[in-house]
Amino acid sequence: MAISRCLLSFLLISLFASFGFAEIRVTEIRSDGRPIIPFDEFGFTHTGRLELNVSQIALSNPNPDLDLSKVGFFLCTRDAWMHVLQQLEDGEVACALNSDLVKVVHDFKSLNRISSFDTVYQENDADQYTLVFANCLSQIKVSMNVRSAMYNLDGKKNRRDYLSAGKTILPRVYFLLSLVYFTLAGIWIYVLYKKRLTVFRIHFFMLAVVILKAFNLVCEAEDKSYIKRTGSAHGWDVLFYIFSFLKGITLFTLIVLIGTGWSFLKPYLQDKEKKVLMIVIPLQVVANIAQVVIDETGPFGQDWITWKQVFLLVDVVCCCAVLFPIVWSIKNLREAARTDGKAAVNLMKLTLFRQYYIVVICYIYFTRVVVYALETITSYKYLWTSVVAGELATLAFYVFTGYKFKPEAHNPYFVIDDEEEEAAAEQLKLEDEFEL
Repeated sequence: MAISRCLLSFLLISLFASFGFAEIRVTEIRSDGRPIIPFDEFGFTHTGRLELNVSQIALSNPNPDLDLSKVGFFLCTRDAWMHVLQQLEDGEVACALNSDLVKVVHDFKSLNRISSFDTVYQENDADQYTLVFANCLSQIKVSMNVRSAMYNLDGKKNRRDYLSAGKTILPRVYFLLSLVYFTLAGIWIYVLYKKRLTVFRIHFFMLAVVILKAFNLVCEAEDKSYIKRTGSAHGWDVLFYIFSFLKGITLFTLIVLIGTGWSFLKPYLQDKEKKVLMIVIPLQVVANIAQVVIDETGPFGQDWITWKQVFLLVDVVCCCAVLFPIVWSIKNLREAARTDGKAAVNLMKLTLFRQYYIVVICYIYFTRVVVYALETITSYKYLWTSVVAGELATLAFYVFTGYKFKPEAHNPYFVIDDEEEEAAAEQLKLEDEFEL
């Protein structure tokens, strides 16, 4: 039953989490008694290869009579897991390694007191597989160093491609998107120059967000490109994490500042708005630390699930927190529209903030829920589509924000004639009667 529970947990992890990109990974396992230890997931083509180098193997019980055929590595697809679970529940097999639904890469029965082995496994059946270590010996803990490399042979020269079959075009996607953002940054600089008399500090902050996003995509493109060719990021992952951290903090800060109306509506932040920033910024630090741990350790780490939950929780809290300033601004504008005699001015501001509130919610929902669902249901060959969908949604959000809050030569907030004022007052009156 313990094995079944572990298998079920791993199945849930497979369905609701994304593993690494299967670069060459070196893992240290120390006194681990888990019956199932998942490693990386990878989409193989018909020319797939797995290089597995295991050294310094040590068991907590060195009894030579142990059945070491119940300890070893295997490959398994997600679909096969359900059937393996059923076989274990029905007692058809006592160990996942004995199932005919898994592909055994290497077991420990051939060690013969040797503490290491190297093997190259050819996978000619195109599908998405997960490398898994199984230990079906109860009360036995295993220590070992594992070096795994999964790749596909590409082209006539059989070049190694260390990116999964559904991720192999991502370097080009990220690079093209970075060019789009650099172009947007150039356009924004031109707009700021042309409208320099009506530029606020928030507009320069928006420029910084776009530039950081562009550099983040460049680093991600180089990161994936090096992994694709060599199996290692060669330091580009560090730059990617740095720019990802800066991009995440500045984006959430920008949403909060725009939501408060800072700079273009008022030159200061209220105490409650400052508190939102004091919550969001540290949470973004925690979220980025969690993301680094998730990416660098992979699902074999015993604390990996905990860090994954921390990341999801923090991300949700940040997304909810940035909505409060927008709601406060909407409430304040509604109250001001009834009291200061400038109904049309405040109604236009109110309409803009309502639109922004809806767009922020749609952006959060799409990038956190819809993209995640696409990644879950899409075939492994087309996993790049979920990345493209998320990036296009982000691009649309950036463009909408820039267009709606761009500097204006004649600020529409204050150029209102008497007829517009009367019409706005009547509209607010109708809204109040409707609410009553």
